[in-house]
Amino acid sequence: MYASRMRRRGVTVLIGALITALLSVGVLAAPIPYVVLGPGPTVDTLGKEDGKEVIQVNGTQTSTSAGQLRLTTVGVQPDVKLLAAVVGWFSDEEAVVPRELIYPPDQTEEQVEERNAEDFKASQSSAETVALRELGYPVQVTITKVTAGGPSDGVLKPGDVVTKVDGQAVTSAPKLTELVRAKPAGTALTIEYTRSGKAAATKITTRAADGEPPRIGVEIESKQPHPFELKIDLGEIGGPSAGLMFALGIIDKIQPDDLTGGKVIAGTGTIDDEGNVGPIGGIAQKLVGAKDAGAVFFLTPADNCTEAKANARPGLPLIKVGTLDEALGALKTLRDGGQPALC
Repeated sequence: MYASRMRRRGVTVLIGALITALLSVGVLAAPIPYVVLGPGPTVDTLGKEDGKEVIQVNGTQTSTSAGQLRLTTVGVQPDVKLLAAVVGWFSDEEAVVPRELIYPPDQTEEQVEERNAEDFKASQSSAETVALRELGYPVQVTITKVTAGGPSDGVLKPGDVVTKVDGQAVTSAPKLTELVRAKPAGTALTIEYTRSGKAAATKITTRAADGEPPRIGVEIESKQPHPFELKIDLGEIGGPSAGLMFALGIIDKIQPDDLTGGKVIAGTGTIDDEGNVGPIGGIAQKLVGAKDAGAVFFLTPADNCTEAKANARPGLPLIKVGTLDEALGALKTLRDGGQPALC
């Protein structure tokens, strides 16, 4: 025991001496090609930020919750000196990573921030799409143009809403494309649609030009009619990782049930138009931020579970989620006093 303490003391003294020596020649003040990642701010999607509701709903009644649904972020220190990197390497709350992982050499910091802003906007759009669908307002994939001489010419018309392909529901424009391309060109697909509110069905045989995927010869757009206005208002945050928490926040505000059960629940995860929750970066730093914000559970993308477990914080159970439905199911289990699936 005594020998072990002496060895640790010797290492500490050696490191201290090394830092002192480096300081004496100014090396620790030199910039290096690394960035430091640390816990960023967390935001309650059910609350206010800078005096404004994060999720703003007008035109319908909203509910309040006793708990919180907090999105989590990662702070990036872009201009790093060697001393800050040394401190970060010895910290269990920060990570030191090559600068090119965050700021690719062929992009400026401004370009990266613009891309992050675009990803953030896209995540809001997908969050609204899946939340509204969950609330009973489905996506309507509407035909805007039929290609003359194409497979759908004389069969489908602009304004038709495509609802199913071979019995599978069309829940978004990408889903329709996926279903059409799932089978080889020359396949006769059963297309179900509504025209002026009346349901109908027809057979359309797909075609494909050389090297092109199968098509049915239509242009489409997505609409999602709902009788109220919905807006997410949150600046100074970028990237797609808040999608899951935005979707849960929208559902909580518009439906009567309190999803939180009075608890502070944090989480992260991208979300697509089909409600799939995807992995994110910086999970270790987000767990620190969540714990500091008082969270008692953390919604964790399934693909981040291994990394999250390796960086788990005491008293912060990691709930494993792969879809919006799984997240909603886990929150209900918590409200009912049960134990949801953990990482």
